[in-house]
Amino acid sequence: MNQNNTQKIAVIGLGFVGLPLACVFATKGFNVIGIDVDANKIASLNEGKSYITDVSDDMLKEVMETKRFSVTINPDEMKQVNAIIICVPTPVNSDKSPKLDYVTSAAEEIAKRLQPGQLVVLESSTFPGTTRDIVKPILEQNGLKAGIDFNLAYSPERVDPGNDKYPIDSIPKVVGGISEKCKQAIQDLYAKVYQTIVPVSSTEAAEVTKLLENTYRFINISFVNEMAILCDELGVNLWEVIEAASTKPYGYHPFYPGPGISGHCIPVDPLYLQYVFEQKGITSRFIQLSDDMNKEIVEFIVQRTLELAGKEKPSIFIYGLTYKKDVADIRDSRAVDIFKQLISSGAQVEYHDPLVPEVKINNEFRRSITLDKHVLESADIVLILTDHSMIPIDFIVQHAKAIYDTRAVTKANHLQDKVYQLGNGVK
Repeated sequence: MNQNNTQKIAVIGLGFVGLPLACVFATKGFNVIGIDVDANKIASLNEGKSYITDVSDDMLKEVMETKRFSVTINPDEMKQVNAIIICVPTPVNSDKSPKLDYVTSAAEEIAKRLQPGQLVVLESSTFPGTTRDIVKPILEQNGLKAGIDFNLAYSPERVDPGNDKYPIDSIPKVVGGISEKCKQAIQDLYAKVYQTIVPVSSTEAAEVTKLLENTYRFINISFVNEMAILCDELGVNLWEVIEAASTKPYGYHPFYPGPGISGHCIPVDPLYLQYVFEQKGITSRFIQLSDDMNKEIVEFIVQRTLELAGKEKPSIFIYGLTYKKDVADIRDSRAVDIFKQLISSGAQVEYHDPLVPEVKINNEFRRSITLDKHVLESADIVLILTDHSMIPIDFIVQHAKAIYDTRAVTKANHLQDKVYQLGNGVK
């Protein structure tokens, strides 16, 4: 097959990982076919409308006009490509065990159409052994052998939605193959897209790398949320403490408190690692405690909000529901959990999020309302859960009766009696 940038790439799964990845390959000169089972996504892309923050309509239009990027729901298109990259979701089941249905389904569709010489890469976050023990047998069921007839590799995605500082191709790319030949195949391909390639000895090492990265963040953010609860009781400003600790030039890395760890990666990936611990008869107390703290901080914020509102069944106005700033994504958002719990407590709750026009709360659709003077003045308390860049913080401080800020966007105003911050002491 061709070994230059005119070769064809198929990307399976056009979500927050797959769509930006497909666009990057296309901008590097590859011919890319995006495949997704969601016909609505395909229709939107063909109309030039992106549903991903990191891919603007203009960027999408540009790559599609080059004819190097096309999208389809037809998996037969992967027969004609040199490499197939799997970027499907890897959520957890209700018992917090790995849910690999999307991965196995994608592998089964590839197996039906797999051609000699093709490279198959799994990028979905998963537990060690998935590529070799689960994906490989599925791909080999029609007689072709991995490492001989086709190449199989794993490369953990490192997409940070909404982060313009680190374009995808500038982030070092970890790669591992099930054999040296497979590792070389993915290195050869990805070196044409990424500035830095980090080869590791196996697919298992690459799989664990991703879990280590996100579990590290999960544990440390959970710990600093625990510190926020303590500092609230001590009357100490945790944000000041973090800033002071950050002046140490070695041995310390700052993490910041917030309304719980959210999104599809950081609160989920550690559970994949926990699953491996359990399969080996070990319990990770760090992961378990962090998972418990992620629930506790939600309950703490709900109770503090109700206390600060100062009345039974208060009127609460929430700013921000997305799991991180400037990203239109509420998957596994603890802000949504807080919304639900406040309603269950009997509070009257409205919200504004410029990126979330509508959200389903307790089987009822709620719409984002206009952020105006009347709304702010009529609420007993304004609860800030997301620090979008466009938040009109001075306007909110000017007109709100009371503010509970879980993101420290009111740093310049925290001395005002009506402004409270998570981890900044009880007034």
